[in-house]
Amino acid sequence: MQRATRALIAAFAGLVLLVGCGAPHGLDGDLVDDWAALPAPGPFTPAAEVCHETDFADAVPVPAYAPVDCATPHRVETVHVGVFAGARSEPPPIASPELRTAFADCDQRTTGYVGDNWRAGRLRLAVAVPSGAGWAAGSRWYRCDLMEVTTAEAGATVVTRTGSLRNALRPPSPLWLGCQQARIDRTRVVQALVPVDCAERHDAEFVGVWQAPDRPYPTRSAQWAPFYAGCRTVLARYAGVPDDTDLAFRSDVVVRPPGAGRWRVGDRGVRCYLWLSDRKVTGSLKAVGPAGLPIRTK
Repeated sequence: MQRATRALIAAFAGLVLLVGCGAPHGLDGDLVDDWAALPAPGPFTPAAEVCHETDFADAVPVPAYAPVDCATPHRVETVHVGVFAGARSEPPPIASPELRTAFADCDQRTTGYVGDNWRAGRLRLAVAVPSGAGWAAGSRWYRCDLMEVTTAEAGATVVTRTGSLRNALRPPSPLWLGCQQARIDRTRVVQALVPVDCAERHDAEFVGVWQAPDRPYPTRSAQWAPFYAGCRTVLARYAGVPDDTDLAFRSDVVVRPPGAGRWRVGDRGVRCYLWLSDRKVTGSLKAVGPAGLPIRTK
């Protein structure tokens, strides 16, 4: 799917950073999205804590900026609107320090808004900045947009929902990733994770988010090793077992990092799952201790 960079409506957003693991269905994964061009307006700042009927996958041209009450059907919720500092003559490019700072702010504020790390739920964070025309007219905002999606796995679609996402991950939450059933291929590699009720027999469970260090995105197999080590530490803390060499004999681990494009703008949050490749259980394995996650002998 080819998309060119165009000006956004009424100095609204021209650059959209879709943060997560893999592009959802209908989104091409580009970090620069298309919007229809309108005449350059004066300075404009969008509102925070409002919702929008249209998301970034909807057809172009996009309707004019028209926030709606979050109690009505919508697809996007603006968590926060910040302001860029400095005197740049154009919107900050992808991977720029300014854009990374904006993402870090959106990341932190969104976690506070929903009540937990937003990656712990079926949620997708996007950051938008003014188009070139909007920037030239004096706009200096960045917008933190949040969407409910059908899955945290690849192939997600945005959900039309009613109600705000504020405190959406406070327990109990239907958006929480929780227990999962792994779908594996012939080589015993986990291709997908499907949420299930923890009362059902299952073989995987979301255990938390590992914050990766600021280093280049892995391009070779050996460079992924720290990701697995980091998620094993998260797993050990979640299950209440020692983080030692025996941990690999208690459970396998599934690592879901952000994509390379998201990495460039500063996303370092890695979703971590335990995976019991040899058995299924009922109930959560949170804080079960060594007896609940014993060392496998085979």
